[in-house]
Amino acid sequence: MVFGDINLSSDQVRTIHGEDQSPGSGGWPTMRHFNKATGYGGESYNKVLPGAMCDVLGKDENMRGYIEESGWTSLCSVVTNAGCSDKQTEFIAKWKAKDTGEIATQVGRLRGMTKDSKSLKPELAQWLGQRIAILTQLEAAASMPKEEM
Repeated sequence: MVFGDINLSSDQVRTIHGEDQSPGSGGWPTMRHFNKATGYGGESYNKVLPGAMCDVLGKDENMRGYIEESGWTSLCSVVTNAGCSDKQTEFIAKWKAKDTGEIATQVGRLRGMTKDSKSLKPELAQWLGQRIAILTQLEAAASMPKEEM
């Protein structure tokens, strides 16, 4: 995750790799996130809670949710289950028993679904990203020597 701050009065960034960035659309400050689904064009922060963006995203749980949803990531640890919801813990238990080939196939299938992520409800898009992050951790853990886990 990378955070950036650009002063558009001195840094006139209007496009990145030919993709319009729409600076200032939706007011100031402008939040944009970039992932494989958005490409270089990125996507603006979609206001889902009432209040000023700085107040809403100033709360840890709201910023965490935004990062996990738009960054296709999860703060859930497959090793310790720290930061995991009950749903994520159940998913981990199910997939820990699978071999790396099955996990890799599932990761590929889920990544293919990210192309249509804009049509998904936000909570489904977030769960899609969380599953990818969990399975990616499981793949990495499977290749680690047991004493490192």
